[in-house]
Amino acid sequence: MDRTETQLKRRLNEEEVTYPDFDQMWERMDQAGYTSSQGRSRAEAAAPSRHRNWRKITVAASLSALLMAVPVYAAVQYDWGSLLKDKGGVQTALAQNMGQPLGQTITRDGITLTLHTALTDENRTVILYSLDVGPDGGDGKLWSINGMALKDGSGRRNQEFNNQQWDEKNKRYNGYFETDWTPDQETAKVSLTAERIQLYSQQEVDLKLDTDSPERQSFPVNRDGLESFSVQPFKEGTDHLMLSTAAIFDDPEAKNWAFPQITAYRGGQLVKNSRAGAMGKPGDNGEYTSVQYYKPADVPKDQTVYKLDYTKLERNIDGPWAFDFELSKKKMAGATIKTALDLPLEAGNTDNRIEQMVVTPTQVRVSVRSTAKPFSELPYVNYSLEVGGRTLEGGLWYSMSEDKELIAVRFERPSDLEITNDTPMTLVGNYKVTRHRGDKKPLQLTNISSEKQTVIRETGGYPVQWTYYMQGADLYVETRSDDPKFGGVNQTHIGTGKDRIVSKIVSTKFRGDGNNRSIDVYENFKGTEASIYMFFYTTNEPDQETRVQLQGQ
Repeated sequence: MDRTETQLKRRLNEEEVTYPDFDQMWERMDQAGYTSSQGRSRAEAAAPSRHRNWRKITVAASLSALLMAVPVYAAVQYDWGSLLKDKGGVQTALAQNMGQPLGQTITRDGITLTLHTALTDENRTVILYSLDVGPDGGDGKLWSINGMALKDGSGRRNQEFNNQQWDEKNKRYNGYFETDWTPDQETAKVSLTAERIQLYSQQEVDLKLDTDSPERQSFPVNRDGLESFSVQPFKEGTDHLMLSTAAIFDDPEAKNWAFPQITAYRGGQLVKNSRAGAMGKPGDNGEYTSVQYYKPADVPKDQTVYKLDYTKLERNIDGPWAFDFELSKKKMAGATIKTALDLPLEAGNTDNRIEQMVVTPTQVRVSVRSTAKPFSELPYVNYSLEVGGRTLEGGLWYSMSEDKELIAVRFERPSDLEITNDTPMTLVGNYKVTRHRGDKKPLQLTNISSEKQTVIRETGGYPVQWTYYMQGADLYVETRSDDPKFGGVNQTHIGTGKDRIVSKIVSTKFRGDGNNRSIDVYENFKGTEASIYMFFYTTNEPDQETRVQLQGQ
């Protein structure tokens, strides 16, 4: 695989790059009152990939051949390559012949999309497919299926996860679609649709970026729907170089696929980011903003070349690509165990209670109801499940249904793991992060100027450094603590009530990542004094653990 395909896959292959669920994040912040006083709707705040109301792409009319009902494919005999490497439960179900053959194909403009197999149980619905793009496959090219969704009989669109990988051996894409929706009955008529299939290429623009300058540097692009790209460097001592970027589009639809970001090369070799950043946060004026981190030692100024890296749409085949079929849970039903529970996640915690466990041939799901305020969240960062002497690593799955309090911890079930009603099972959570309301008393910033000033204030028993300074017309406020048990300040505001001014968050951090430094900015700030408040802060207990016996002794 060459560098172009590697970079494209980094953007468009969900299994290799994870973007924060901004749709959920902004909605929860809105509910908590932590967004700007001007307000923002959920649709406006959603990640660009979720916007569906932009104008359609105009393409030249072409004849399309529609072929349906081709021979059935047996999933257990199909080579899925590495697509299912982290899906042990799905592999198990296929090996046990629990898959439901679909065998439906649509061909348009020489591109063939085939649905092979469906798997549905009480936890999720999975559909395996392939995409044959003919001679336009491989060689650094990347195709993507966009807008794939499963609709039930009522026409309701269900939350989806879609991923495809190029299979060099068989010269096709193997695809994996998953939703947490499952039929209420044993069978249900559904429709799987895709809005369009698109071909992308990788593009680069040289940037003469000065990382020693703290000023925002703007670079005109004026091609492929991207008008300009700006970068503002922030140095966090010798540990990290943070690059805050903003892309402005003159074609809003390009936001769906461009994923603009910085790439750094040293000696012709791509330099890896030093820690996780965030991509796609919507700016106040519709910009596509991102934050990336490098170790300063990895990008010495005289040896490093920076480039703007983005994807370009080369070809578009509009849909809808629609498949109608009936899902059945019959094969899975006999091997499913549902257990109602009413257990606290930890002793003394009344906000989070475990209310159900569902064990299917593909997965174990533990459902926790969180009534925590200002929004539902679980207090531990990492979760595992001890099952009959083995340990499974799990991940959180936030509900996109109306029930926002329900959070699932999901574990893939290995093929050789037997689970019965008597199998001992223990849910383990570790690395506790606790959210605290901010101090009611404000911190007074005085003599505000371009000179950096630092004030140390104790918060929750931890010494927190507040550094503030003007840069151009903007006031910057940085917070950090030398004590790693202080998790960080989430966001600040000046004043209270309807006249309060809410900061814009510049930096990014994730729960339990060991980074407690935050940078906020107040654009076009006037004055030399300010009374500043925090919404909330977090504290870390990396060694804290909770253990909950779910069943067995």
